[in-house]
Amino acid sequence: MFFYLTTLNLARFLTEEVPTLKEGEQNAESVSAVEAWNHSDFLCRNYVLNGLSDALYNVFCEKKTAKELWESLDRKYKTEDTGAKKFLVGRFLDFKMLDSKPVISQVQELQLILHDIHAEGVTLSESFQVAAIIEKLPPAWKDFKNYLKHKRKEMNVEELIVRIRRHFQEEIRGEVLQL
Repeated sequence: MFFYLTTLNLARFLTEEVPTLKEGEQNAESVSAVEAWNHSDFLCRNYVLNGLSDALYNVFCEKKTAKELWESLDRKYKTEDTGAKKFLVGRFLDFKMLDSKPVISQVQELQLILHDIHAEGVTLSESFQVAAIIEKLPPAWKDFKNYLKHKRKEMNVEELIVRIRRHFQEEIRGEVLQL
């Protein structure tokens, strides 16, 4: 909707206050400017209302200006975004890697959760992400987990994933050689 209003050159009415005429400014030019602003605000408000479902239209149609309408919608849906953020963070915190599944697919699943968290605007430091992924490695990877925890050199998530893949491939090669 914001993009659409921008293409119509109406997006500014979502943030601007209603202009008022002061007592000494009652000339034709300023009255005309206020009327033009009111007309554009009317258009902007009704484009937004038109984009709503019928049920939401009835809830929000009482808003008098585009700015008032936009702020009301923003408040309502920002609250829901907060819920989505909490849900994603909960998924991240509850995520546990299992020995019964391939580690690589579980790491990719964790990366998708982290991507979704970033997409919601939540920032997690790179070092926190690395430490969390190491901590979530499955129990069978205890020795490798300890090895990673005691490394002196900082690594980013990409480097950690490369190390996990390499270790996973070495584990597979070791199992094949034992057969």
